[in-house]
Amino acid sequence: VLLVALRCSQVGSWLILTEHFISRSIYLTTKEQFHEFLEAKGQEEPSQETKAGHPDGNDLVEPEAKRIRLEDGQTKDGQTEEAAELREQPQAQKRARGQNKSRPHVKPTHYDKDRLCPSLVQESATKCFYGDRCRFLHDVGLYLETKPADLGPRCVLFETFGKCPYGVTCRFAGAHLGPEGQNLVQEGLVRAPNIRNGLDKALQQQLRKRKVCFERSEQALRQLSKGRPPGPTPTPTTAEPEVAEAQGAPGQDNCDAQQASQGPQQAPPRGPLRTCGPLTDEDVVRLRPSEKRQLDISGKLYLAPLTTCGNLPFRRICKRFGADVTCGEMAVCTNLLQGQTSEWALLKRHPCEDIFGVQLEGAFPDTMTKCAELLNRTIEVDFVDINVGCPIDLVYKKGGGCALMNRSAKFQQIVRGMNQVLDVPLTVKIRTGVQERVNLAHRLLPELRDWGAALVTLHGRSREQRYTKLADWRYIEQCVMAASPMPLFGNGDILSYEDANQAMKTGVAGIMIARGALLKPWLFTEIKEQRHWDISSSERMDILRDFTHYGLEHWGSDTQGVEKTRRFLLEWLSFLCRYVPVGLLERLPQRINERPPYYMGRDYLETLMASQKAADWIRISEMLLGPVPPTFVFLPKHKANAYK
Repeated sequence: VLLVALRCSQVGSWLILTEHFISRSIYLTTKEQFHEFLEAKGQEEPSQETKAGHPDGNDLVEPEAKRIRLEDGQTKDGQTEEAAELREQPQAQKRARGQNKSRPHVKPTHYDKDRLCPSLVQESATKCFYGDRCRFLHDVGLYLETKPADLGPRCVLFETFGKCPYGVTCRFAGAHLGPEGQNLVQEGLVRAPNIRNGLDKALQQQLRKRKVCFERSEQALRQLSKGRPPGPTPTPTTAEPEVAEAQGAPGQDNCDAQQASQGPQQAPPRGPLRTCGPLTDEDVVRLRPSEKRQLDISGKLYLAPLTTCGNLPFRRICKRFGADVTCGEMAVCTNLLQGQTSEWALLKRHPCEDIFGVQLEGAFPDTMTKCAELLNRTIEVDFVDINVGCPIDLVYKKGGGCALMNRSAKFQQIVRGMNQVLDVPLTVKIRTGVQERVNLAHRLLPELRDWGAALVTLHGRSREQRYTKLADWRYIEQCVMAASPMPLFGNGDILSYEDANQAMKTGVAGIMIARGALLKPWLFTEIKEQRHWDISSSERMDILRDFTHYGLEHWGSDTQGVEKTRRFLLEWLSFLCRYVPVGLLERLPQRINERPPYYMGRDYLETLMASQKAADWIRISEMLLGPVPPTFVFLPKHKANAYK
């Protein structure tokens, strides 16, 4: 380094080299010194937010909730003493990595056992439907006696929408409760959240009772079963034999008979003479493939559909920093067809998401095609993506995800069937293959183009590799030619604008960013402005604070909503801790496969954010959402962190 500096004639080069040389000697530390500093400093200086929100000034390191947990025989890491002893024993084999399947999981509903009846929370004029059989409390005074203390003096929902729908159950209820306990309303500010793609209760009931008809899907599947690709739907004058055949087809669940039993008003129209309004060509003539809406996102930054962490609040954060295209988390088609509320929640779309798609996972043409038809007529999206890259065993062993790359017949039927019933473009996300040295993508891409896929995203790893090796961008460059003229997006190991520039040189139409967005969501800004952002710890804390505000808006401000927001925040912090501030790096840029050494930040908060212990992530969450419940336990999904 010194020899290079001596050859430099510019003063700026001297300063940069000196700064990097000094930073290496100043900030590097050992694991023991790192955690000793955090524990000692954390006990000395409580958070400013805690002082404002809790007048008694309880220390964040061991609040009352943690003291109760320690008395029950648990350690500060949230583990029992027996588990801690097992961890201290020398390990005979290599430490397990990958998904942590045996981790304890406590649902947020368990943290609020004495819950108030929804009829009282929503201030309904009618009495509770269940009466004495209701399992919730109906005494507001008794509920307030057992309710935990408020977490702060301000309610995000009250300030944003003019009214908090959670009333007395809100954990920030002091901001909007009157002297007699009434829920206050700001008349000039009242508005409803503008979240789209919700599940209608009537549709949910029909899905659960299997009363939803899928005529277009049945027709497409019949054509596929006969060995010919599905074509345009014929007009009613020539479709009478097909309609008659569809009435007795298996899987239709006797739709005509069921709808007739619901009354003449709900019977489906049989032709142009029985319509309820003016008839247009759009009602009887399907769009040709060339007339479909086009998906032109070449050159745009695409936020990958991230399971667990790619929720709506996180996507709002990424949109604020410059993400152009967003996609919902992977949704299982069978769960959507059953009307599961938790699965439909993955399809919700915020108004700021101007280019938004949903990702479906399934293994069979019938369920995937029917689900595509259902979403096509119920939600508002710009494209639908098929997940053919999921590597987890739960999906792979059922024939979905990466397994479809080896099931070309089923894969073809899924793509052709979904493309037939969708009025929006259909995209596919794949990997290089299943086995590490057996690439399949270059053979599948021309077929996907012929089957009707509008765009394909290629992750430069196989299923066996997971994240053990770098993404193969040379192979992605080869696949660009195989996919032409269909646009191909590349995905893998992008953590800086240099990585993005190098990826675009391969000829891809655009790049998809996944883990890079989890480590630093401001990566989209860095790519667009072609610079490194030495973001401060206070700015990063503001990002986390905005995430909690978005989470309270999305999941609610009662105990259940607060703890759900906390859990998703902790899952995100398990990735965010891997980021190394630009000002501390000896060389730029940081590589996504390099694990940082133990280092001391430029202030206490920056050091705390670099910790890889779950207990320190919980401490950060307590700065934003107050103390955790007494029985709170958290371990990340991946075994790489928080185990030492």
